[in-house]
Amino acid sequence: MQLNRLIIPTQTRIMAATPKILAFAGSTRIDSYNKKLVKVAATGAKAAGAEVTYIDLRDLPLPLFDEDLEAQEGLPSNARTFKDLLISHQGLLIASPEYNSSLTAVLKNAIDWASRPAPNEAPLAAFAGKVATIMSASPGGFGGLRGLVHLRSILGNIKVLVLPDQIALSKAYEAFNPDGTLVDHKQQESVEQLGAGLTKILLKLN
Repeated sequence: MQLNRLIIPTQTRIMAATPKILAFAGSTRIDSYNKKLVKVAATGAKAAGAEVTYIDLRDLPLPLFDEDLEAQEGLPSNARTFKDLLISHQGLLIASPEYNSSLTAVLKNAIDWASRPAPNEAPLAAFAGKVATIMSASPGGFGGLRGLVHLRSILGNIKVLVLPDQIALSKAYEAFNPDGTLVDHKQQESVEQLGAGLTKILLKLN
């Protein structure tokens, strides 16, 4: 007996396997170093074959998380938008500024809202099983490294696989060209490689 075989065109198979990565920074400042940094990483991810969506948290303003507000009005529309974007992407590129040795309030607040469950939804639907690469840029000498420790811990506790490779870029005020690329070509390559590395992992998982 001959079994019928389902033959999927090569192009369809390639499209189905294309990783989707959401890239954003934990800053709302218009000229944010971390927005520039994550865009460099996104360039590397795209070059490696990923579909990358960049979002600016400035465009998704949220109230401080308040469970009473949630009970009265439900999830804010911008929180729903952010959560839906997280759900629809397999990978995350996050650049996190360091505020007082930790991550920013705007990033923590966005994570808190997106972690809230909806009826008939699996716990941590926006985060569980995602793969993330994190990075930071700072005017200081540590490059935001201390904030990444907290971010890595938070993401790990909400079931995100955070890859070990990361970059903390110091003296960020002199690190970027006017076009957003890095002055140091080796640093440019290293940050692009963060995005490429995430893409390669996602391709293997797919």
